[in-house]
Amino acid sequence: MENPFPFSDDNKRYHTQNYYLRHRFGGKVFKVSLNAGLTCPNIDGSKGIGGCSYCSAGSGDFAGNPLLSIPEQFEEVKNKMESKWSGKYIAYFQANTNTYAPLPKLRELFESALAQEDVVGLSIATRPDCIEDDVADYLAGLSKRTYLTVELGLQTVHDITGERINRCHTYSDFLKGYEKLHGRGINVCAHIINGLPGETHEMMLETARELSRLDLHSIKIHLLHVIKGTRIADEYLRGEFSLLSLEDYVQIVCDQIELFRKEVIIQRVTGDGNKETLIGPLWSLKKFVVMNEIDKEFVRRNSFQGKKYPFY
Repeated sequence: MENPFPFSDDNKRYHTQNYYLRHRFGGKVFKVSLNAGLTCPNIDGSKGIGGCSYCSAGSGDFAGNPLLSIPEQFEEVKNKMESKWSGKYIAYFQANTNTYAPLPKLRELFESALAQEDVVGLSIATRPDCIEDDVADYLAGLSKRTYLTVELGLQTVHDITGERINRCHTYSDFLKGYEKLHGRGINVCAHIINGLPGETHEMMLETARELSRLDLHSIKIHLLHVIKGTRIADEYLRGEFSLLSLEDYVQIVCDQIELFRKEVIIQRVTGDGNKETLIGPLWSLKKFVVMNEIDKEFVRRNSFQGKKYPFY
C-alpha cells in the first residue's frame, strides 16, 4: 500500500526525528547524551523529595558520566557511537533538570557542548516550572545561533495523575513554561508517558488532544517502565495498577499520533529499558518489534499522522 504521508521517505507514517534531521542537515545526526551533574527540585526538597514515583536515577539513565567534564563526556560517548555510526551531533543534556542552576553555570555548560566538533544543535531536558526569565532570554539568543530544542517533561495533562506520581507541578505550570519558551521563538518538545497508574485509554488521548492545540516543535511518547527500586515498582508489586499490553500500547500510540498535525516531529514512540532493572512491561525490551507493530497498525488502518487533525 502506498504511503500517503508527506514527511517520509521510508515506510514511516509519522514525522520522525530521523527524517527531519536528515533533511535539515543533509545527513545523519546523532544525539550524544550528557549529564551536567544538576539535580531536580523534586529531589532536593524545594518542590518535593524522592523524585517522580517512576524515576530511578533522576532520569537520564543512559547519559554520560557526571564525574567527567562536558567535553570529556562528549568525546567518550561520541567515540562509542562512532564504532557503529558517524555523522553530526546534537548535544543532549538529558539527566535531571537542566535549567535548574544559575545562568552563568548553564551558559558554561551549554557553550562548552556547542563548541565540540560537528555539534549542530542542543537538546535541553528540563521541567516546565524551572525556567527563569534570564535563562529563557539566554536560550532565545542561543536558538538564533544553533538548532535548539528545549524538552519539557509533562507526562500527562491530568493533575490527578500528576499528584499520584509525585510530579509536583500542574498542567497549568506546563503551559506557563511552554509560553515562556514559545513566546521567545524557542522550539519546544513535550514528553508524555502512556500507561501511568489510573489512566484510561481516553485519558491518554485527552493528553494528546490538549497538546495538539499547542504549537509544539516535537513530541516524545514514552511507555511507563516499572524499574526496580522505585516507588511505582512497590505500587505495581502490591497490585495497585496494571501494565499495558503491547497490543493496547500500539493502539494508544497510533490514536495519539493521528491527532497531531503533520509537521510536528515525533521524536520517539517508545523508550529504552534496562533489562537488568526492568520489572515490566518486558515486551518493551524488544524496541524494534514495538516500532514495527506501530508501523503495521498504521498500514492496517490506512492511516497516518494528522489524519484526525484538526478535531476541534
